[in-house]
Amino acid sequence: MASEPTLSSAERYRPNSFVSLPAELDRSTFDVSPERRRAEAERLAIRARLKRQYQLQLHNPNPAPVIENPALTRWVYARTHNVYPTFRPTPKTSFLGLVFAIGPLLFWATIFKVER
Repeated sequence: MASEPTLSSAERYRPNSFVSLPAELDRSTFDVSPERRRAEAERLAIRARLKRQYQLQLHNPNPAPVIENPALTRWVYARTHNVYPTFRPTPKTSFLGLVFAIGPLLFWATIFKVER
């Protein structure tokens, strides 16, 4: 009596018929081209180098007064210094600007005028 080989959980997996599979998990949408693999490997290498550099700064026995976190620096730059390339003046943003900038001034001016 030969026993059947046991299947791993990955081999036993079957997608649920009631729920659609996300695009990230669908094998037909995977792009496994060498260029994409190389790009992902480069990004991973850069991330690993930055993480190692930060960890070395963090665990240095003679630490510098300020520990530079490159990811945080990039985030702050994108958040504060690089606003206008991504901002588009639209009627909605113009209306909101009027409501929140001039609206309170007009509101308090009328309150003080009526109060007097």
